[in-house]
Amino acid sequence: MNRSIRRIAASGILVSNSREISVRHFLRGTRPAGAVQKRCLTLISQAILSCYCLTVCSIAQKPVRAKVDDEAPGWKSLGKDDFAHVNSAPDTWQWREGVLHCTGMPVSVLRTAKEYQNMELVVEWMHEKSAGNSGVFVWVTPESIEKLTDAGKPGLPNGVEVQILDHGYTERVKQKGGRTDWFGTNGDVFAVGVKMTPFPPLSPNGSRSFPRKHLANGHGQWNQYYIRAINGEVRLWVNGEEVSGGTQCDPAKGFLCLESEGSPIVFRKLRIRELP
Repeated sequence: MNRSIRRIAASGILVSNSREISVRHFLRGTRPAGAVQKRCLTLISQAILSCYCLTVCSIAQKPVRAKVDDEAPGWKSLGKDDFAHVNSAPDTWQWREGVLHCTGMPVSVLRTAKEYQNMELVVEWMHEKSAGNSGVFVWVTPESIEKLTDAGKPGLPNGVEVQILDHGYTERVKQKGGRTDWFGTNGDVFAVGVKMTPFPPLSPNGSRSFPRKHLANGHGQWNQYYIRAINGEVRLWVNGEEVSGGTQCDPAKGFLCLESEGSPIVFRKLRIRELP
């Protein structure tokens, strides 16, 4: 007990000269007069409470964020040979020094060469202009890919979309007099032509899983998406914290796609690990 009190006294919380005699008595184990002893105990209690409150506040202000070790066994990088053309222009997607650049034109997708079922994916991305729009499609149906490829026209496939939308998009819609309550810019997850039950909070019509926290950086800054898709359930982490997702996805197997939708975007890390 004396050791704990010495630490508190040394911390500078109890430094008033008027209290020095009380603290000295307490540390020596002697008993000062009743009123002085009572005052001493009160000061010690206040000091302990102050230390506790400071500790609690410190913990509350520093949330623990998930760290994804994409260098662990089973992880691999996705590069040029892991993707296939669908309905983009020849210059829509360009690989330069391991970084994938997308012009945003036309509205189209780049798909993986193979289908995936259970997996986890790390995507680092950056919008190059304000109001940029893009996304990652999970469990895309082969039928919708075949249709887009055969048509060779702008369009998007069916699957679960993990949206990549810049904050400036909200202001653009406002300026045009449109509603902005039906979408978010911090990682919406929603079904396109397939089935999914989104996690709350939900968009007004209940079709989208809105992020519980707003953690995405704006254009010109890098972001990290960690997407886990297992047994019909998709979950999204934005810059280290889980924010949105959905369950009861059908189908729960298909291609992965990167979306081109009107604005330039860069992807500098694409890492995947297949799971049982």
